[in-house]
Amino acid sequence: MANDASTVFDLVILGGGSGGYAAALRGAQLGLDVALIEKSKLGGTCLHNGCIPTKALLHAGEIADQAREAEQFGVKATFEGIDINAVHKYKDDVISGLYKGLQGLVASRKVTYIEGEGRLSSPTSVDVNGQRVQGRHVLLATGSVPKSLPGLEIDGNRIISSDHALKLDRVPKSAIVLGGGVIGVEFASAWKSFGTDVTIVEGLKHLVPVEDENSSKLLERAFRKRGIKFNLGTFFDKAEYTQDGVRVTLADGKTFEAEVLLVAIGRGPVSAGLGYEEQGVATDRGYVLVDEYMQTNVPTISAVGDLVPTLQLAHVGFAEGMLVAERLAGLKTVPIDYDGVPRVTYCHPEVASVGITEAKAKELYGADKVVALKYNLAGNGKSKILKTTGEIKLVQVKDGAVVGVHMVGDRMGEQVGEAQLVYNWEALPAEVAQLVHAHPTQNEALGEAHLALAGKPLHSHD
Repeated sequence: MANDASTVFDLVILGGGSGGYAAALRGAQLGLDVALIEKSKLGGTCLHNGCIPTKALLHAGEIADQAREAEQFGVKATFEGIDINAVHKYKDDVISGLYKGLQGLVASRKVTYIEGEGRLSSPTSVDVNGQRVQGRHVLLATGSVPKSLPGLEIDGNRIISSDHALKLDRVPKSAIVLGGGVIGVEFASAWKSFGTDVTIVEGLKHLVPVEDENSSKLLERAFRKRGIKFNLGTFFDKAEYTQDGVRVTLADGKTFEAEVLLVAIGRGPVSAGLGYEEQGVATDRGYVLVDEYMQTNVPTISAVGDLVPTLQLAHVGFAEGMLVAERLAGLKTVPIDYDGVPRVTYCHPEVASVGITEAKAKELYGADKVVALKYNLAGNGKSKILKTTGEIKLVQVKDGAVVGVHMVGDRMGEQVGEAQLVYNWEALPAEVAQLVHAHPTQNEALGEAHLALAGKPLHSHD
């Protein structure tokens, strides 16, 4: 520690992932004296075991698909296979560069960084490396780890988590992916691009079940075309080793066999044994409970990120961490509208959304008060050039604002920024329609969809 033992920090942060380091950077920027404690590597899950490495694998898979499909663009190319060690080097180089940059940022803001396993020891202190770090306020940001099911042991051999999958030293010939949410479909997509025979098992009735049902159906159609198999609507029963792989049995008795089983049923909070409950912090199923300003029931303790029961997204962690820092610095803060947070699943094709689903809108406003419009990417020039298919679906309160934007297609994650503004600024279709979108771009499809919803379609039928 740079500071001596008598120092009382303005803010002591336990956990250096997205939420923790965002709070540290913003807090220091606002003049707070900040200590940041992390037991592993600065950047947490997102940088080292989540967002960044998975997207690197997906991009490598995209390159493989482009090599296979080059002939349809008039380009002579041959695909000779995946060098998984080289893929890992590429992935690790991306992580390494970002990690060094983040370390430099934290140092430049004069944050006191402490590497070690911390434990909440009082409402205003954290014990780490045999010493007590005191603060006027403590922020809990200890993140999450991959979850499993009762009786299903993740052994890192044939039954693996996303952490293991990111470091797998081979491309499996076949894989069963248990879970059809974001993590499951992203790994299924990357592995299929690498040449793996993939089957997804999802207990609910659709892939990416939290998305608008139309988006789920479009993804399922695209995955069928790609040869990604999936079984929906029946829950997992058991998994057992076979002679050279794994057998999964579902509740209806149906079985699937593959070389590996990836357990991708979500992530659970890291809170056990860290002193939270002993200090009176309210929890539920391991999650730390907070109010809309990220404050726990203990006035000197806040919590952010995957540790709290909000959307498990790195950018949500950033926003929550910054909110806490600004509140402690005395700035006026506004609670986060979680419906207004953009959500992207980076499989092929991508699924992106902001706002609420059509079903939720009907529940809130009444079925007769909701208008939905679908714009097919077949009418978009740039999507034709890229040979991608999909749709943009807009959900509007009749004669009012657009309350949901749901997109499926390659590169749709890059279009969600404008969609976020449409939702968060409560834009009317006519207001978006009067903006001039560049041609030919995929972004133009958002403009065209709003033109159609405003009653003046251009490159689409009435």
